[in-house]
Amino acid sequence: MFGSPQRGVNAYAKVGLETGIAAASPHKLIVMLYDGAIVAILNGITQMKAGNIEEKGKAISKAIQIIDNGLRASLDREVGGEIARNLDALYEYMSGRLLTANLQNDPAMLEEVRGLLADLRDTWKQIGDEPAGSAPVRTPAMAHG
Repeated sequence: MFGSPQRGVNAYAKVGLETGIAAASPHKLIVMLYDGAIVAILNGITQMKAGNIEEKGKAISKAIQIIDNGLRASLDREVGGEIARNLDALYEYMSGRLLTANLQNDPAMLEEVRGLLADLRDTWKQIGDEPAGSAPVRTPAMAHG
């Protein structure tokens, strides 16, 4: 009659995520994309080690979608210049590694991409934590529209 408790938890989490997205700055949205991709990869590693092929594939596919349709799609290649080109190439590399990791059941490749994403996330977060006007370098590589 009321559904499972897990269903209620999932609904609550979804509302929290949607509220966070609606209230987030463009900078925070990029951090959220990095977080989502990292969580998906960690889930992929867990599922891979457990031998759950279907869930492993779903998790890795989710990470690839976040990288390709979120992070890569947010790059402003005209304004971003070399930074945008380098990030685009790195995101392409990550997607390829994730696909290969999925096909070869290689958790080390997943961990490699997770580490790259974590480094980018930390750097991006530090840029956003700087007080306005004190950031030494502007990064126009990300579109804000």
